[in-house]
Amino acid sequence: MALSREQMAQRVARELQDGFYVNLGIGIPTLVANYIPDGMEVMLQSENGLLGMGAFPTDDEVDADMINAGKQTVTARIGASIFSSAESFAMIRGGHIDLTVLGAFEVDVEGNIASWMIPGKLVKGMGGAMDLVAGADNIIVTMTHASKDGESKLLPRCSLPLTGAGCIKRVLTDLAYLEIENGTFILKERAPGVSVEEIVAKTAGKLIVPDHVPEMQFAAQ
Repeated sequence: MALSREQMAQRVARELQDGFYVNLGIGIPTLVANYIPDGMEVMLQSENGLLGMGAFPTDDEVDADMINAGKQTVTARIGASIFSSAESFAMIRGGHIDLTVLGAFEVDVEGNIASWMIPGKLVKGMGGAMDLVAGADNIIVTMTHASKDGESKLLPRCSLPLTGAGCIKRVLTDLAYLEIENGTFILKERAPGVSVEEIVAKTAGKLIVPDHVPEMQFAAQ
């Protein structure tokens, strides 16, 4: 079965390291905040000007003035800082983010990412995505492997306007975890119960499949 949004967030959370400054994009990436391992010190940054973002609030904790870049209400952990978006983007552009987690519409074998618009549809703007992919070396993209129509989002070449070029090295979809190297996707892990054959069929870009592809492991709920 394909990974749920929560399982995708759990898998990304395994890439966190103690002391990391992490930016979480809109959508699935925001859920990573709920799965930071116990005892690990991670500071979550939001480009609207919050460093030290906590988990999503309970009904009793909701503060309408405390939001992330996606306008979702969030909490602030002890030691958090609130500052202007100009200072926030200086942090991003200065290369001070250790890990960025973004959603996307498409990723291709050259590490290009399209995440901000679909021509003909209403778009509010690129937001901070362009700065994030330009200012960070360590990026994980999270997205569904294919569209609702079954069309692959892992392509030989992105068809939508690019957010960034040659900047993506790791992709987690609802079917698999892949790395990008030398113009090809490399299958590293697969979702529990998902066959290699299904992943191959739903990947349009060049794909290398090792002899053994382990299944991701998740604790019983």
